[in-house]
Amino acid sequence: MNTQIPSRLSALRAALREHDIQACLIPSADPHLSEYLPEHWQARQWLSGFDGSAGTLIVTGDFAGLWTDSRYFEQAEQQLAGTSVELMRLRVPHTAEHVDWLLEQLGEGQTLAVAGDSIALSSARTLRERLRKTGARLRTDLDLPGAVWKDRPALPHAPVRAQAAAWCDGDRRERLQRVRETMKHAQASHHLLSSLDDIAWITGLRGRDVEYNPVFLAHLLIERERCTLFVDPDKLDDTLCTALQEDGIVVRAYAETAAAMAALPNDAGVMLDPARVVVDIVNGLPERARLIERANPSTAFKAIKSDADIAHIRTTMREDGAALVQGMREVERRLQAGETVSELDVADILREKRAARPAFVSESFGTIAGYMANGALPHYHATEEHHAELRADGLLLVDSGGQYEGGTTDITRMWAFGETSPEQRRDCSLVLKGTIALSRARFPSGASGPQLDALARAPIWADGGDYGHGTGHGVGYFLNVHEGPHGIRPPAPGGALVPLQPGMITSIEPGLYRPGRHGVRHENLAVVRTWKDTEFGTFLEFETLTLCPIDTRALDLALLDESERAWLNDYHARVAEALSPLLDDPADRAWLETRCAAV
Repeated sequence: MNTQIPSRLSALRAALREHDIQACLIPSADPHLSEYLPEHWQARQWLSGFDGSAGTLIVTGDFAGLWTDSRYFEQAEQQLAGTSVELMRLRVPHTAEHVDWLLEQLGEGQTLAVAGDSIALSSARTLRERLRKTGARLRTDLDLPGAVWKDRPALPHAPVRAQAAAWCDGDRRERLQRVRETMKHAQASHHLLSSLDDIAWITGLRGRDVEYNPVFLAHLLIERERCTLFVDPDKLDDTLCTALQEDGIVVRAYAETAAAMAALPNDAGVMLDPARVVVDIVNGLPERARLIERANPSTAFKAIKSDADIAHIRTTMREDGAALVQGMREVERRLQAGETVSELDVADILREKRAARPAFVSESFGTIAGYMANGALPHYHATEEHHAELRADGLLLVDSGGQYEGGTTDITRMWAFGETSPEQRRDCSLVLKGTIALSRARFPSGASGPQLDALARAPIWADGGDYGHGTGHGVGYFLNVHEGPHGIRPPAPGGALVPLQPGMITSIEPGLYRPGRHGVRHENLAVVRTWKDTEFGTFLEFETLTLCPIDTRALDLALLDESERAWLNDYHARVAEALSPLLDDPADRAWLETRCAAV
C-alpha cells in the first residue's frame, strides 16, 4: 500500500469543495488517448496506487472507487488495500458501470469534473447528455488532480528521429497525399490528429516519449497544401527540421495546438475522429467551423503492411525467435544447475538476449512471466514486492515482445519444467487446438475478426472452458504493439466489423485460466494473405509469422488429431530451419533441435 494515498485523496476533496464539485472522474488517459501513459498523466495511479493499464477512478466527498476488469481484480485488491479506495469490479453481477453509478449519485444542480485533456470528445458528449437527464452537469475546464499534484512529473523530452530509410517503405509526401485524398472526398480543409501512432506513421518519425511504443508527443494538423506538427522543437535537430520543411511540414510548439485550432478560419471544415481527440483541443474552434467526424484514414492505411514491410517483419521474427531460444535455454540451464530463478529473472534474461540482436530498440511491452497461479492473471506483472520463484515442476507462461527497426513482436509461450499435471497438459493442448484452428482458417474476403473468433474458442468451449479476453489484436510496424482498426474478439452490440485484408497483422492468442492454479495462452502473430479466387469470390488465409518452438512437454499429444500434429510438425520444421543459422552456440542449436523434434 502507498501510505500517501489518503492524504492525496484528502487534498483532492478539498479542491472539490473549493470549486463546488460533487464528483471527480479520473480516467486512464492523456491528450492522445494512449494505451501507455507518460508519468505526467498517470493521475489515476497517483491518486489510487493502482498501476494497471486499465481503470477509472471516481472520487466524491465521501467515496473513492476504482473500476477495472477481471484481468486486474487480484492486483487491484492488493494495491488498493488500506487506501480507502474501493475496488469496483467491472462486468460482474450487481456492480454498476462507472457512468451508471455516477448517474445514481448525481442529481439536480450537481457537477462532475473531468480534466478536458483526458477525455475524448465523443465520450464527453455522451457523458454530458446522460448527466443532463438527471439535472447534473459536466465541467471539463478543471484539472483538479493536476491542481493538487504538486510534484507532478514533467512532460517527457526524448529526441525525435526519422525512421531509418532502409526499414521504411514509402515517404511522408506519399502518405500525406493519401490522407489528403480522403480529406478532399470529405470536403475537409483541415484534418487534426492526436493519436501518436498515426502521427508517427504519416511523418515517418519515431521517438521515445511513451514506454514501449516508439512514438513522441505531438499533434498534427494537415491542410490541403501544408501541414503543422505540434511538437517540442528541441526534440528535433536542424537536419530533421529542414527535411520536414522540404516536405511541407512546419514545426510549432506542442503547447500551441489549442490556440492554433482556435485561430482557424470560420469556414474551416475540420476532419477528426471524435473518439481519438480530447475535448481541450477542439473546445476553442470557431463557432462556424464544421466538424467532419470520421475515423482517421491513416489508421486503416497503416494497418495494411506493404510487401517490403512484411519482408522486414519476417527477418525480425527470425531474430526475435533466436533471442527467445537463447533466453529460454538459459532459464532451463540455471534451473537445472540448482540456481534460484524468479519471474523477474526470466524478464531480465529475455530482455538481455533480445538487446543483443540486430536492430533491437526496446521491449514492446513489459514482459509477463507468470509461474503457476500467477499465469492465471492475464495481465500479471511481477514486481520486486510480489513475484514467484520457478520450481523444478510446473508451468511458466511467458508473454513478451520486442520493438525492432524492422517490426514489432508479441509472443506467448508455455514452458513446462519437470512434472506437469494431466489438467495442465490438457489445458495447454485445448488452447493449442484453438490456436491451430484459427491459424489454418480460410475465409472469404470481407470477413471480420468477430466472425472468426469462435474458431479459436470452439475446442475450449467443447471442454466447458472459455477466456475473457479477445483472441487477437492488430500489431504495428515498429509502432504500437496494439493497433487498430481490426481485431479478433466476440461480436459486440454496435461493434465495428472491420474486414480483414491482405497485409494486416494480427495476434492469435486463445487462453484458459484457472485462478489459483495456472493459466495457459499460446500466441503467434500472423499476416493475412490471399489464398485463392473461386467462383464464390476471393478467399484469404493466415501466414504465421512468429518463429519459436511450442513446448511439447506441456501437451497431451493424444488430444491432438492427425492434422493438428501435422501442423505442429510443419511449424517446428520451419522454426528449426529459420533459427538454427542464427545460433552460434552448439548448445542453443541442440536445444532448438530437441524442442522442434517431430511428434
